[in-house]
Amino acid sequence: MALITKAVKGTQDTLPTVSYKNQFVEETMMRIAHNFGFHEIRTPVFEHTELFQRGVGDTTDVVQKEMYTFEDKGGRSITLRPEGTAGAVRAFLEHGLFNEAMPQKVSYLTSCYRYEKPQAGRLREFHQFGVECFGAAAPGADAELIGLAQSIFDALEIEDLSLEINSIGCPTCRKQYHAALKAYFKVRETELCDTCRERLEKNPMRILDCKSPVCSAIAADAPVVLDYLCDECRTHFDAVQAHLDAMMIPYSINPRIVRGLDYYTRTVFEFVSDSIGAQGTVCGGGRYDGLVEELGGPHTPSLGFALGIERLLLVMHSQGIEFPEPDPCTLYIATMGERAAREASSIAQSLRGEDYRVECDICDRSLKAQMKYAGKLGARFTLVLGDDEIDKGVYALKNMKTGTSTQIAADDFIEEFMETADLDTETHLREMFGLGGDN
Repeated sequence: MALITKAVKGTQDTLPTVSYKNQFVEETMMRIAHNFGFHEIRTPVFEHTELFQRGVGDTTDVVQKEMYTFEDKGGRSITLRPEGTAGAVRAFLEHGLFNEAMPQKVSYLTSCYRYEKPQAGRLREFHQFGVECFGAAAPGADAELIGLAQSIFDALEIEDLSLEINSIGCPTCRKQYHAALKAYFKVRETELCDTCRERLEKNPMRILDCKSPVCSAIAADAPVVLDYLCDECRTHFDAVQAHLDAMMIPYSINPRIVRGLDYYTRTVFEFVSDSIGAQGTVCGGGRYDGLVEELGGPHTPSLGFALGIERLLLVMHSQGIEFPEPDPCTLYIATMGERAAREASSIAQSLRGEDYRVECDICDRSLKAQMKYAGKLGARFTLVLGDDEIDKGVYALKNMKTGTSTQIAADDFIEEFMETADLDTETHLREMFGLGGDN
């Protein structure tokens, strides 16, 4: 049978056999963010195009080449979000969160869309975990954000990630740096790609981020931004490093980091892996003190980062990190006949309400087929129900690990099953962690 269509190029399905890995990673990230005082925000998957043109920057590759933009039925230009920060800032302003106590800390799990050449770790629909902190100017906020990312990697037992930091200054000191870059690149302007020749006048720092081998080679000897920092930016950057040293978070200074979005100021950072090829940046972020003001709000020093979930999973797999297996089926109820099917539905509904994973046959299969399915589910306990069991009012609960059966009166089944299942879980945990019976 021929399929009508397949998934769009650059997108992928996350099937139940692997989705538990995503859930584990996402739950870990949100839990740790909560410990740092961040609370979830959810924004629309599409926004007015001008939000990204103004916020992300019209000289970036994202805006110039990669956005999914279309005109809606009202003639408005709409864009699928290419990143999470601009939408979070828009929501911060639209709902007046700048009137609340500062800092305002938000976190999110979101899908993003960029028209890029699909490859490992780079899809056209990809997913990010992100955090944004509004209203924090102190360098300790920069270090805290980096500490949050480091805590996530530690919790997931990820090793061999390198933290690289830089400062790209503020608008004041960046003017001098831009002038130095223009003078440097002007000499070799004809060798630059068409895009970088356009950037030369608008935003020469973008040339440093160009992926063209020729432009990259020319940029290798370009002036370094750290040589042009004003006293305030230098003091801020030194203080960030002092905080990281106090937190015992190792880092290196990479003066070539500029990030791919125009809104960054001062501190920028990346966590980089060498185990997933060219797409080595797993997490990136920094400070964007002027973005809120740029989008129509009051001056609000802010910062954030985004962590690519697909790339993170690639790193974890490359390092052989084991994921916790999803909880197996606690009880499978095999049935014979309509009366048994109704009783199974009743038992399952009651136990599910008590937070147990219970399944019963909904495919009208034979008893043999049901038991085979229970084995595939890895059911910890099974219960076979037929007319005889219902008439006698006694059910036989089987522990699939030990092979032992326990006779339980039908009227007491729910309560006794919960006690049995909980005791079995406790025993399993003690065995897993090597605990004695008195511990």
